[in-house]
Amino acid sequence: MSYAKVLCVGLVGVTGHLVEVEADLAAGLPAVIVSGLPDATLHEARDRVRAAIVNSGQQWPNRRITLNLLPATLPKVGSGFDLAIATALLGGTGELPLAPVDGVALLGELGLDGTVRPVRGMLPMVAAAARAGVTRVVVPTANAAEAAVVPGVRVRAVDTLHRLISFIRGEAPLIDPPAEAPTAPPCGPDLADVAGQAFGKRALEIAAAGGHHVALLGPPGAGKTMLAERLPGLLPPLDDAAALEVSALHSIAGVLRPGSPLLRRPPFQAPHHSATVASLVGGGTGLARPGAVSLAHHGVLFLDEAAEFNARVLDSLRQPLEKGRVLITRALGVTEYPARCQLVLAANPCPCARPAGDQFCDCPSAVRRRYRSRLSGPLLDRIDLHVSLPPLRAAELMAGSAPAETSAAVAARVTAARSAAGQRWATSGWRTNAVVPGPALRRPPWRLPTAHTAALRHRLDIGAISARGFDRIIRLAWSIADLDGRDRPDGDDIEEAIQLRTGDL
Repeated sequence: MSYAKVLCVGLVGVTGHLVEVEADLAAGLPAVIVSGLPDATLHEARDRVRAAIVNSGQQWPNRRITLNLLPATLPKVGSGFDLAIATALLGGTGELPLAPVDGVALLGELGLDGTVRPVRGMLPMVAAAARAGVTRVVVPTANAAEAAVVPGVRVRAVDTLHRLISFIRGEAPLIDPPAEAPTAPPCGPDLADVAGQAFGKRALEIAAAGGHHVALLGPPGAGKTMLAERLPGLLPPLDDAAALEVSALHSIAGVLRPGSPLLRRPPFQAPHHSATVASLVGGGTGLARPGAVSLAHHGVLFLDEAAEFNARVLDSLRQPLEKGRVLITRALGVTEYPARCQLVLAANPCPCARPAGDQFCDCPSAVRRRYRSRLSGPLLDRIDLHVSLPPLRAAELMAGSAPAETSAAVAARVTAARSAAGQRWATSGWRTNAVVPGPALRRPPWRLPTAHTAALRHRLDIGAISARGFDRIIRLAWSIADLDGRDRPDGDDIEEAIQLRTGDL
């Protein structure tokens, strides 16, 4: 037999596709040809596979070898095809019967000594195999726990190519994935640690309840970073679908922790202010990898010292915030990543970072305006809550004996509010108030009475807010009503929403 075929999985962005790896061995000068839109990593697989086969005790066939990866129109990226290529090649020699791996997806990178090494993106690859009807996969031992979280798939692991060859010949079993040990989600920082800032805590609770974006402005030490770091602890744990989606993104980026193959806590990303556009929204050579905005999917993206970020980098967030996804076009194809996160911006009021109006501030008014203008108007228009935090007073800072509300207590109210919103929008598929389209809120049965929105309409007519701002204030009002346990917002909710939207920022 000079032809063999096995299954593998390729990734384009976060989407996996079943790939058939074909091997044809023909008479002629010894050579290895790889076709099917392989990248540089796959071209180098010829040398890795050859060394792995020889060092596993097998004979390398001195024939003209053609390796084809179907569908040929799909770009193939990464080293996860090595194990399938080696198996198909050995099957093509006729020395290895491939019946035991018929319909089995083989995933893994090969070392020169024949060891099977882990690869990125194992979770979405196994999930894609399951969607394609594959019920059995063989993965590297280090990826076994990650692959095992996908339901409906029987996962077996290998540590060496020799073990896989012995299994196919019926000489040795494969390795079972480790039993999943129930681990409690790590406890994050508690909201009770934040001194004072009652208005900021209230804004954070509303943001958590509705999935809204927040901008925090205040002097150093006011609690901007502390509030932002505690927002993930107020959000409900991820359900199964969201956990798989978030874990798949972290797997592709190679940052999924080995002991936590399935993320249950909303992620928190806080890139440094020197971050590039590619690191924030995604990029890289070949097909783009997810950036911080996608790694924060269903969680929080925190940009501390936002005014120190490059303006081009900040403005690259405008479309992801609006659409909830990132679409990156490269020469090899188009990559799409989900990016439905909550953005939190934190900034000082001026370059000297002293309290506004304080006698110690040395910044002229023009310098202050120029510093704030680093955050563009179109970006700020997409931020729902603009919160100005005052400097802390000694009485607030030293009030350690007074009991403060914990994150657990606030999270309980947030969960109830999100449940109410989820039931209200269930028929339309919206999960939070922040993603409800504006036209839906301006039409019956959700249109609010004219008497309640009179002040808001006046602000729109005089140009104090944009049409986008009008809709975002309405969404904020719905989140406030959900927190207070009412089925519809009233005039007071609209007034509070206007105050939260039209801050000093």
